[in-house]
Amino acid sequence: MEQAVARENAITAFQRVRRNKGSPGIDGMTVRQLEAYLREHWPTRVTVTEDYAPRIARGEIWLLEIDSALAGLIVLERHADHAMIFSVAVSPAFQGRKLGIALLDFAEEQARSWGLPEVRLYTNSRMERNIALYAAYGYRETGRRPNPYRPGWTVVDMAKPVDQAA
Repeated sequence: MEQAVARENAITAFQRVRRNKGSPGIDGMTVRQLEAYLREHWPTRVTVTEDYAPRIARGEIWLLEIDSALAGLIVLERHADHAMIFSVAVSPAFQGRKLGIALLDFAEEQARSWGLPEVRLYTNSRMERNIALYAAYGYRETGRRPNPYRPGWTVVDMAKPVDQAA
């Protein structure tokens, strides 16, 4: 019950990061979120970088705050025929509370409010836990392709209609 209440409170606490109002926690949290996967799947450290300034200017970053602490974020792109989850992360201090699901729910709600029929995302083929989680939540694999930025890696594309229940 406590997790359900925290999740419900979290859904109402999303804030869009506005132009010129960046958060120093964005870059660090995303890197921390990926570090566990990188250590597990690749022996050589891979640097994960993203310049969030253009995304902030476009209003694509949404923060999840709980008790004034940055608990998670989602980077959601609006396209003509779909919403694309570019990144989703939950701060390690807040993991295990189903906030990742709250972020996916938020993406669906946002896509629905934009009048878009589906949410898409992609992940690395080696991130089998992510693929299983997304599939359990109703995403279907739509294809695999070489990662254009990382030779030898494979990207798994997935999509979910917004009206489909989890």
